[in-house]
Amino acid sequence: MAAKILLIGAGRWGANHLRTWLALGVELWVADANEKTLEKCAEAGVPRARLGCSAKEFLERVDAVDVVTPAETHHALCAEAFAAGKDVFVEKPITLTASEGNDLVRRAAAAGRILQVGHIFRYDPATAALRDVLASGRLGDIRWLKGNFSGFKRPRMDSGVMLADGIHFVDLFTHLLGRSPRVARARFLDVLGRGMEDNAWVWLDYDGVFGEIECGYFSPLKARDVLVVGTKGAALLDYGAKQDRLKLFANRHVQEGRAWKAVEEGATILPVESAEPLKVELKAFLDSLASRAQPLADGAAGVEAVRVTEAVLRAAESGAAEALAR
Repeated sequence: MAAKILLIGAGRWGANHLRTWLALGVELWVADANEKTLEKCAEAGVPRARLGCSAKEFLERVDAVDVVTPAETHHALCAEAFAAGKDVFVEKPITLTASEGNDLVRRAAAAGRILQVGHIFRYDPATAALRDVLASGRLGDIRWLKGNFSGFKRPRMDSGVMLADGIHFVDLFTHLLGRSPRVARARFLDVLGRGMEDNAWVWLDYDGVFGEIECGYFSPLKARDVLVVGTKGAALLDYGAKQDRLKLFANRHVQEGRAWKAVEEGATILPVESAEPLKVELKAFLDSLASRAQPLADGAAGVEAVRVTEAVLRAAESGAAEALAR
């Protein structure tokens, strides 16, 4: 029997969830306050009897909910779903604050429900391939990582660019390194005068391994990539590329007397499974519903990403390094 999923929010990114759920063959219900959005859902094939403006009217009819709404609404919608005994997928950030996120983790545990957070990079097959490279030691000791999530686009209104985009790499770095940073530094610009950052540069210290994140709404060049540099080489993963997404560079420095020589041995393109990350992510949620296994991006992971991002926000405001408690 197909899982019954309630999609709450079908605009912008929610439209991609709509398309993917329909492709996965679930019994889809949709709640959205915008009548034009609901009409598009009907045109996509969702029966009109399963469309409505309020999630409450559908909660008792479904197995799980998928929350793709502005971040400030996440806590209330997820809490309501857990109170009704439903499993929850919620887009990142899990909530606007770590304290609210922790509350959702507690509610999910108390209700015995699944909580998965939409940290989509974790579900990209290319990320799994990159983790295998790091675990193999092919790059040697990891020295630093750099993530860039930039491009000319409309700013989100529910948060600054760090919680909208930069958090992708906050979570990815934790996933790749297996630990959280101890110190955060940051510099923000509010170019549009919205009272929120729309360009951000972030530096994170993972016990001597350094992570750098750049994100913003102004570059004419779209970037969705991560560079990992080690003592034996480097790896470049381009999440936006259609092919040749993961490349290894066997570059190293060799000392000759008092001088250093830069040795380049070319790039190796690693094969990566071709799969849409969003489809992999939502299929993983369905698998967790069936098996009751904790998701790869569970509530704790979502909270940790927000906790680190909060430290980044404090560092940018103070202009000083911000230590993170373990």
